Amino acid sequence: MRITLLFLLFVELPVSAKDKDTVSWWGGSVSIQPTVVVGLDHYVRMWLKQKHSFSLEGQLLHVALPVDSDAYAADYGYPTLGLGMKYSINRVTMHREKNQEWGMLEPVDNESRLGNILSIYGSFARPFFRTRRWEADYTLSLGLAYAHRKYALGDNADDEFIGSRWLIYFGAGLHATYRMARDWGLKAGVEFFHHSNGALNRPNKGANYLGPSLALVYYPYYERLLDNRIKYNPYFQRYWYMNLTLGMGAKTLDEDWQRTQFQTSPQEPDYRRSRFHVYTAYSVRADLMYRYARRWASGVGADLFYGTYSSHIAEMDAAAGVSHSPWSFGLSAKHAVFYHNLSLDMSLGYYLYREMGTSAKALEKPYYEHIGLHYTLPALRNLTVGVNIKAHLTKADFTELVISYPVKF
Repeated sequence: MRITLLFLLFVELPVSAKDKDTVSWWGGSVSIQPTVVVGLDHYVRMWLKQKHSFSLEGQLLHVALPVDSDAYAADYGYPTLGLGMKYSINRVTMHREKNQEWGMLEPVDNESRLGNILSIYGSFARPFFRTRRWEADYTLSLGLAYAHRKYALGDNADDEFIGSRWLIYFGAGLHATYRMARDWGLKAGVEFFHHSNGALNRPNKGANYLGPSLALVYYPYYERLLDNRIKYNPYFQRYWYMNLTLGMGAKTLDEDWQRTQFQTSPQEPDYRRSRFHVYTAYSVRADLMYRYARRWASGVGADLFYGTYSSHIAEMDAAAGVSHSPWSFGLSAKHAVFYHNLSLDMSLGYYLYREMGTSAKALEKPYYEHIGLHYTLPALRNLTVGVNIKAHLTKADFTELVISYPVKF
């Protein structure tokens, strides 16, 4: 009874003018998530010791029901939107033993620890199977986080995961829910989530978590989601458009981090420092897109990047005799997912030209990715504003603010 009353504090029960029955669009959930931090490469596995983490999570949930005549919701099978808070209790430790791979770095006596992290985010749960008793869905989440601890030379010198207090949060999950009562469900699944600062400071390996989840869900709207009497799927006219994008980003250099960690004497003031110069990065993109459904568009694009940090990398690489240029150019495959005025933009690209020095040749490979959350402003002729993260093999290159203008054919 106490749990029921607690949930009802967050539940709004509006009444439809078309129906005398009470209809609720709101619900909630609480969950537990035992996870491990995953070492994705040999370098991380050399200093990652304890890996266990445990998260507590609560979400406020909202759906659009068939009675709402929402075309987007109908196309997605009536998804659940969430506003969530997650507290991750980390028992993750790190320590470098003596190893010639660390260069001039001297091991410290103590173990470093990944601090507890509070995340606040928005989520989108897309159902792909639904019956009277069972529901299956996948979930995407994006938000901000705050870390209790970060890299520090004094007592946390081996924490390469987190280099700043404020972080970006990304999550994905796959779940099955058993409806054990009219308004209640028990949800089990597997979760992946990630914390990093988007290369706005160093270190920034980013912490990747993976593990099961178990949740208690309150969803008084579930009966109405099963109402098959209402069909709403109006015609959508497909079209081509050109999306023109300008971006301005910021980043710190992995080259600076590597130099101060492994190529600097402990007697020098720059040895293993935690603050780095922030450089600007610019981008221009032109994408030919085909919107073949209300919720999807795909296409190809050309990407031009300009990095103001090229001359600094050239100074560090002077003895290597390699070429450097602030310009990079690539072609990429694009995909956009729409829900009303929100869109999730993704791309996978291949550099046709990039000369960023020895570190880039060794670590970046010729591939790059970007993912971004954008919002369309209909009053400004569908001008779009958003935030992108550009990465190499999931490792952030820079974070940027973007503005886009679609030219419809």
